[in-house]
Amino acid sequence: MVADIATRAPACTNGHGFCLQVWSEIARDILAGTNQYADKGNVMSAAHPWLEPENWPKTPMPRARLEERIERALTITNICYLATLGKNGPIVSPVEFYAEDLSVYVFPQPGSPKLKAMQRDPRVSLAIANPMAGWACTMGAQLFGEAKLLEVGSPEWEHGMTIFKWPASSFEIGSGLDSPPQGMLMRLDPDRIVYTEHYMRKDGFAPRQIWRRDEG
Repeated sequence: MVADIATRAPACTNGHGFCLQVWSEIARDILAGTNQYADKGNVMSAAHPWLEPENWPKTPMPRARLEERIERALTITNICYLATLGKNGPIVSPVEFYAEDLSVYVFPQPGSPKLKAMQRDPRVSLAIANPMAGWACTMGAQLFGEAKLLEVGSPEWEHGMTIFKWPASSFEIGSGLDSPPQGMLMRLDPDRIVYTEHYMRKDGFAPRQIWRRDEG
């Protein structure tokens, strides 16, 4: 496939050696059956043969092991995409988060549309993903449940502020480090988690796993 791309690279005009035109031509050839990689006898990835599209494993991962992987995924990034239900439809906001076990803390700005949405309807979905550099490293999770808004000064809020790393943001924006920002903190204790990681196929487990709180 590399050789195929190389022979077509002069068609690119962006100076990078790859372009949509080249990939489109190769995809067209594959669909037409004129490309060598359309042959199912060829392994698409010599390094990762378990990525082959046929006969994906369907085995559930043991709960404790799955929870460890989800917790690990929640440490890869501290930016998630929080979906709430606004007055005029869904709102999806990129927000900073920090996790404790499988619970996630978010500090919504006071008066923001997402905070008002959660006050009206606590149902939310939250998604995180590992930056993708190929299917072998695909990893992400979708968390579903009801947002719990913690009042300033409550024991739950005080504890949550020890998890949410507010000093870093406060230092960056120059708001002081004497005390945490005085606003509601959101905690999501998910009822359901959809976890995706294709590397699990190497060990014989389905690449998509479902975790449910009521099954623990």
